[in-house]
Amino acid sequence: MKAVQYREVGQPPEVVTVPDPEPGPGQVLLKVAAAGVCHSDIAVMSWPADTFPFQLPMTLGHEGAGTVAALGDGVTGIAEGDLVAVYGPQGCGRCALCMQGKENYCLRAAELDINPPGLGAPGAMAEYLLVDDARFLLPLDGLDPVKTVPLTDAGLTPYHAVKRSLPKLVPGSTAVVIGAGGLGHVAIQLLRALTPARVIALDVAEQKLELAKQVGAHETLVSDDKAADRVKELTGGRGAQAVFDFVGVQPTVTLAGAVTGVEADVAIVGVADGALPVGFGRLPYDVSVFSPYWGSRGELHEVLELARAGAVDVHVETYSLDEAPAAYERLHEGKVNGRAVIVP
Repeated sequence: MKAVQYREVGQPPEVVTVPDPEPGPGQVLLKVAAAGVCHSDIAVMSWPADTFPFQLPMTLGHEGAGTVAALGDGVTGIAEGDLVAVYGPQGCGRCALCMQGKENYCLRAAELDINPPGLGAPGAMAEYLLVDDARFLLPLDGLDPVKTVPLTDAGLTPYHAVKRSLPKLVPGSTAVVIGAGGLGHVAIQLLRALTPARVIALDVAEQKLELAKQVGAHETLVSDDKAADRVKELTGGRGAQAVFDFVGVQPTVTLAGAVTGVEADVAIVGVADGALPVGFGRLPYDVSVFSPYWGSRGELHEVLELARAGAVDVHVETYSLDEAPAAYERLHEGKVNGRAVIVP
């Protein structure tokens, strides 16, 4: 089968031919219908050789959806022909957090060398994907796999972050979204669907600010050295009650801290090297700063229900497997508007 692999540190991904996988006991084989292209892949591919944690070559794609093609021995509760989405952050299934469905925070994943598809294990950017357990598969139930596959990360991750801050996003509150790209434009929709908060979106690209307006942002601002003052003006000097940074570089993290109000939440979601100092007098009183990672299996179910209700709709650009390297190049250059999806 064809697959898109990261084969050598520092080199771009390649389209190669690899053997078709076969399901062993307990495993499920999917014929891939769609695989998402994520900026975190670019972050992974920028890591130097001396700190790179995964074995190469590695098939990319941690957002996957497809049709069940074959079942290994002992698999129950799912049938060939079912159309499903893949829950990516797979854990041991037995630790205290996995038992709550929080496999994104599995306490034994590192010890047991359990990695998500596309981030250590073979990913979805191929004609077939092998899934280790049926519990990682959620039925699409009529959802379009191409439009839905980004929700397994670009929907789940912002949902997990927004859900944590719901008690603070009451009438009269403000939420700031920094970065209106793949995750950010979904976060805006989630904030509009789940809260009465005013949503202010910031980005450096006019195209992405226009997308932010289209999906429901009340205000859009260019993310420059005047942005913090503009947010303070729009909030009457109070600042925001929740800030979601989907970029994570130092300038955006610093901006996130500058626009927070008393008792605000700051979620640093972007996978970069930005850091926000926390200490008395560094931020307004009682600010909480956290770095979420994906979300629980139950939360992915909730995200898919929101999609079925029409509350969230991902703007996608589609590419073939052969075009995947070009999709990564476009993403790296900031030219993807919304989310890129590979359709084998």
